[in-house]
Amino acid sequence: MLDENSTFYISFDCIVFLTVTGCSNGIENDKQKILVQQHSGIDNKYDNFKEINNSKQVQKVKKILNEADWNNTVVSMSRPADYQFFFNYKDKSIQSDAMQHLIWISPTKDKLEVVRGNNAYMQLTEQDSAILYNIITGTKLSDVK
Repeated sequence: MLDENSTFYISFDCIVFLTVTGCSNGIENDKQKILVQQHSGIDNKYDNFKEINNSKQVQKVKKILNEADWNNTVVSMSRPADYQFFFNYKDKSIQSDAMQHLIWISPTKDKLEVVRGNNAYMQLTEQDSAILYNIITGTKLSDVK
């Protein structure tokens, strides 16, 4: 049977563990950024558009992408993507394989379609599309003409 002191120490250890785990996740998240490029209007060329260093925004984008319903399929779009972005580390000495994410604004201009790598496709909900578009462009999807 556990006495009061044992219960206290077990509870204290759990609190310390959860605090350290939460803090270490924050530190890891602070190391990444998102590089956004906008289609230049010429072939498949993209111009640097924005760099997102805010860790909360980076995590929100990751959450949207991780919770999305991806289809493992190769798609052929009728035009180049409106935007593309990559997750990278802020510290340039850390090497990583930057996965390309291509973004198309739907013809109805209320949703985003995303292709990740060579074989993953999804269409975001209107709500997630609005959030993602605002983060990567700094403007509202509803303002797109």
